[in-house]
Amino acid sequence: MKLIRTMALFALCAMCVPFSRADEGMWLFSNPPYKILQDKYHFRPSPDWLEHVQKSSVRFNSGGSGSFVSADGLIMTNHHVGADCLQKISTKERDYVKTGFSALSYAQEPKCVDLELNVLMSIEDVTSQVAGAVKPGMDSAAAEAARRAAINTIEKESRDKTGLRSNVIALYNGGQYHLYRYKRYTDVRLVFAPQQAIAFFGGDPDNFEYPRYDLDICFFRAFENDKPVHVEHYLKWSETGAAEGDLVFVSGNPGRTERLDTVAHIEYQRDYSLPGALNVLRRREVLLRGYSERSTENARRAEDELFGIQNSRKALLGMLAGLQDPAIIEKKRAAEKSLQGAVEKDPKLQQAYGAAWDQVAATIKTLVKIRDEYNLVGYGPAKRAQALNSDLFDIAITLLRLPVETAKPNPERLREYSEAALDSLKLHLFSEAPIYEDLETVKLADSLGMMVEMMGADNEMVKKVLAGKSPRDRAAELVSGTKLKDVAVRKRLAEGGLKAVNDSNDPMIQLARLIDPASRRIRQTFEQQVEEPQREAYSKIANARFAVYGSSVYPDATFTLRLAFGEAKGYVEGGQKIPWATTLGGTYEHANAHQNKEPFELPKIWQERKRQLNLATPFNFVSTADITGGNSGSPVINRQGELVGIIFDGNIESLVLDYIYSDQQARAVAVHSAGILEALRKVYAANRLVGELTGKK
Repeated sequence: MKLIRTMALFALCAMCVPFSRADEGMWLFSNPPYKILQDKYHFRPSPDWLEHVQKSSVRFNSGGSGSFVSADGLIMTNHHVGADCLQKISTKERDYVKTGFSALSYAQEPKCVDLELNVLMSIEDVTSQVAGAVKPGMDSAAAEAARRAAINTIEKESRDKTGLRSNVIALYNGGQYHLYRYKRYTDVRLVFAPQQAIAFFGGDPDNFEYPRYDLDICFFRAFENDKPVHVEHYLKWSETGAAEGDLVFVSGNPGRTERLDTVAHIEYQRDYSLPGALNVLRRREVLLRGYSERSTENARRAEDELFGIQNSRKALLGMLAGLQDPAIIEKKRAAEKSLQGAVEKDPKLQQAYGAAWDQVAATIKTLVKIRDEYNLVGYGPAKRAQALNSDLFDIAITLLRLPVETAKPNPERLREYSEAALDSLKLHLFSEAPIYEDLETVKLADSLGMMVEMMGADNEMVKKVLAGKSPRDRAAELVSGTKLKDVAVRKRLAEGGLKAVNDSNDPMIQLARLIDPASRRIRQTFEQQVEEPQREAYSKIANARFAVYGSSVYPDATFTLRLAFGEAKGYVEGGQKIPWATTLGGTYEHANAHQNKEPFELPKIWQERKRQLNLATPFNFVSTADITGGNSGSPVINRQGELVGIIFDGNIESLVLDYIYSDQQARAVAVHSAGILEALRKVYAANRLVGELTGKK
C-alpha cells in the first residue's frame, strides 16, 4: 500500500462563488448548470437529452450506479459494484468473483438473490409540505415527529398513486425537500463478469492511484414477468470512445458529500468521526484478513466484505489527510466568513439566519457526548451498530421491530418501516443470500469485544448482553442457537406478527429484545437533539446562501441521481505529466514491472491472447468530472448522449472532494468504451454481448 501523499492546495469551493469556471458540481437533473456549460463548453443539453440520460441511468441499492446499454434491459456497472451479487450466488465449487462468468443465452443468466435496481422517473419539489409541517414554537422532539410524519405521508400517497418507489430527499442539509419517484427492478440477472484479477488489477496498492489498468465492468439484465424488460431509454455505445479534451458527463448516484457543512461540523469529522471510523475499519480488516488466511474457502466467503473495508479504509485516510491540511480548513473558514459577512450586512438576513452557525456548533457538542453509545447500539436506516456486527442480529432486530412499527399509523413509524420503504426492507429481510456461521461468529465476537472495551466490563448493558460469558463464547452460543438462517423461519415469524415474535425463544431475537430499548432511546436522542436541530439550522444557512448567491449552488450528494461534467484531461504531479489515458499494452508493461505477481498477475486468458489485441487501444482514462463514492459504475457520456466509458475510481487527490472541490490534480478514473469492446471481442470472445452493445447482432 502506498503512503497517502500530501494534498495540494485546492481551488475555490462551491460556497465561495456561485459561478465557477472549474468543472465543479454534482447537479440536479431538475437544475442543471446551463450557464457554466454554455460559457465554458458552448453546449446546452436539451430537455430530451436530459430525460434520456436520466432514464438510462440506474441506481444499485447495494451501493453504486449503472446504466441501461441496450433496449433489452442490459445494464452495465463495475465489477466491484456487482461483486455483492457475484459472491452471493457463488459456491465453494463455483466462484464467479474469481473466475468470472459469461452467459450464452437468457436461460443461462443466473438471478441475483436480493439486488434492487432503481431508475429515476420524476422529481417533485415538496419543500413547502415538509417544512410547513414544522410549526413555529415546536420543540425539537415535536418538530422531528412532524417532519417524519409529513415525509412518510408524502411517500405513501405517491407510492399508492403511481406504484413507484417514492423517497423524499433532503437537499442542502434540509434547505429543500424533493420527492424522487423510481421504477424498481428486483429480478436482476448476471450476464457477464471478468475475473477479479483484471477487474481489480493492481489490488490495494493501485487502489485510488493512477495510471490504472482495470477492466472494472460487470453486466446484468433486468427482467419482469420472467422476460427481459424492453426499455425506451438506453445509452448507445460509442466504439471510438472519449478523446483527449472531450467534454464528458457523468450520470450517477454520488453517496455523500459535506461541502456545505460548517467549519465546526468539518472539524468534528476531522477530530472524531473519521478517526473513529478508521479505527473500526482497521480492526475489522485485521479480523477478516486473519479469517481469510485460514483457508481458500474462508477467503472466498469474506472476499467482498474485506474488499469493501480495505477500499473504505484507504478512502477515509485520503479524506482525513485532506482535512488535516491547514490550508484546506482555512479555505473552508474563509468561505464561511464570507457568507456570514454578507448575512451580517443585511439586518433582515441577520435576524433570520445569523444564529444558524452557532446552532450547528451546539448540536456538535451534543453529538460528541453521545457518539460512542450511538455508534455502538444505535440502529437506524442503513446503519449497523458497531457492537453487533452480524447479519443474523440485523435480521433479528428487524423482525422484532416489524410488527411493532407496522401496527402504528404510517406517519408515526420509524422511517425504514414506512409503507413506502417496506418492499425494500422485506427484499433484504427474506434474502436467500448465504450466511456462514463461522464468519458470523468471528465478526460478532469481535464486535462484542469492542463493546466491552468501550463501555466497560461492569456496564449493566454489557453484562446482560454477554450473559456471563466471554465475547467469543457468547457469539458462538448466539450464532449456533439461532434459527434465523432459515428464510422460512423468518417468514413465519413475520407472518405471525407481534405474538409470534414475543413468543419466540430464539437467542438472537432475545438479544434484539434486550438491545432494542437502548437502541431506540439513543437513536431518539440523536434524531431529536442532533439531527433535527441541525436540519433547522442548515435550512437557515441554505436560505442565506440562496439569498446571497442565488440558486446556482448545487446541493451536497445524497445517493440520488446527479449530473457532473468535465474534460478528458491529464494532470501534472511532481513535475511529471500524467497522461489522460492508458492503453491495453500498458497493462502488460505494468504487470511485467511487478514480475507478474499478485496483485499484478494477469489472468491466464489475457496472457494467452495478448497477440490478438490492438495494444494501442485506450483502456483507462481520467477526467475533471466531479465524483465521489456511489459514482462507481456511473456511465461517462459524450455530447451526443453516447456511452464513452464507465467510472470506477478516483485518484488519491480526489479523496478530499467530499469536502472541497479541485480540478488541479483530482481526477475521476474510468474504463474506456473502446478498451471494453476490444477485451470483450478478443480476450473473451463474448460475441453475443458485443452484438447487443453495438447493435450488430
